[in-house]
Amino acid sequence: MKPAAVLPQEATDLIAGRRIELVVIGGSAGGVDALVGLLPSIPRDFRSSVVCILHVPADRDSRLAEVFGMRTALPVREARDKETIEPGVIYFAGSGYHLLIERERTFSLSCDPPVQFARPAIDVLMESAADAYGPAMAGILLTGANYDGADGMCRIRERGGLTVVQDPEEAQASAMPGEAIRRCAPHLVLPLPKIRALLPLLETP
Repeated sequence: MKPAAVLPQEATDLIAGRRIELVVIGGSAGGVDALVGLLPSIPRDFRSSVVCILHVPADRDSRLAEVFGMRTALPVREARDKETIEPGVIYFAGSGYHLLIERERTFSLSCDPPVQFARPAIDVLMESAADAYGPAMAGILLTGANYDGADGMCRIRERGGLTVVQDPEEAQASAMPGEAIRRCAPHLVLPLPKIRALLPLLETP
């Protein structure tokens, strides 16, 4: 077994005393493999909510919740319209609809046009989550081949949330994390093993 990655002091300083109630993780090309490396690191007693969004084809049902439900300690399910967001649950955006988070901490689904050629779009989810949770959230942007997610990460940072981006040099597709770095200067740019070490710490005290 490989030893756990050691987090840089900058990362531990940034999360010290933060109350993280929601973690949103977005990715595209290579995102499934990245999540396979991340989500199993979350312990069973994790107290925050996690929402994952990947670009999935609109013409088929997403099986992501089912696939990851067999790999994680936390319960996993697909987000449903009007559903109240619960702590200690991993949610996945389904196919064909934008996923948004309302200020009442519930999900909503939208048929609005694609954003960055995607529906569900990472920007739509992250921007609505930032407006609902403010500084009590963290956004993690992973590998991807387009620019979806850059606006969302900027909004999270503007609202006081924590922003983490996968190092483009080790991402399967560098465009998405690279654009987020260029656009909004995220708090942390980390390789996947260090994001894996960080993720279990992103929870409400």
